[in-house]
Amino acid sequence: MTDEKMEAIQNVVDRVTSWQDGAPEGTVEAELRKGFGEVGVDVSEHDTRRLADAIESEHGAVSAERVLAG
Repeated sequence: MTDEKMEAIQNVVDRVTSWQDGAPEGTVEAELRKGFGEVGVDVSEHDTRRLADAIESEHGAVSAERVLAG
């Protein structure tokens, strides 16, 4: 994965993480998909779900690179 793509993914993850507390079920994943579309990065459904799960469970800063590497 290129540095530019990872940076774009991290920016979307940071944006969604900043407001996700109290978001209805499924909102985090939907907002990730929307954000990835807005910045023009293709992220698989599997990886989007992994990132959403991390955001919902960690309730803090999430490293997209760490989540996607694991």
